[in-house]
Amino acid sequence: MQIGVPFSSAATAVEEIRQGDESGRDYVLRLAQEKSRAGLALVGDDATVWSLGADTLGLVDDEILEKPRDFTDFARMMRLMSGREHSVLTAICLSGSDQSFSDVVETRVRFRTLDRALIEGYWNTGEPRDKAGGYGIQGMGALLVESIHGSYSNVVGLPLETLAGFLQRAGIPYWQFDKRSSGADAGTV
Repeated sequence: MQIGVPFSSAATAVEEIRQGDESGRDYVLRLAQEKSRAGLALVGDDATVWSLGADTLGLVDDEILEKPRDFTDFARMMRLMSGREHSVLTAICLSGSDQSFSDVVETRVRFRTLDRALIEGYWNTGEPRDKAGGYGIQGMGALLVESIHGSYSNVVGLPLETLAGFLQRAGIPYWQFDKRSSGADAGTV
């Protein structure tokens, strides 16, 4: 638990398909905004409710790196990022009944040089299968990373420093911790 904001999660039916020649930045921003609006629509006219939508992707040479379809796609992405820098873009959107805040945060990540054994070994952990760009820096994927320039929490998938600014603008306190909690309860971010 890094911040104390009570929440509930909801699955929304936002289709994650890039439109035409939409840039990576425009794509993640549109998805975050659509997810946020879809979440808000689930609660109706409650003016006290806010909805947070987010989306993350990797970007190398203007190529968008989403979740790998299979090992072949994963290995291709790893070879693209091997020994060089890529961008991680996360868009977040916080929507209320009468206002909305959104932004795209970029972090530059440099991978160490990856050989076939390392790529196969990481794939076999199971971790990369549902991760944008095929890795999770907060898990075993950290072993692939040589350095980062920018927000670590952005690479994880939710830039907390940007979110904190949105929460402050919305008047939502983010230091609300249940003193009886061990910090592992679902319901706090």
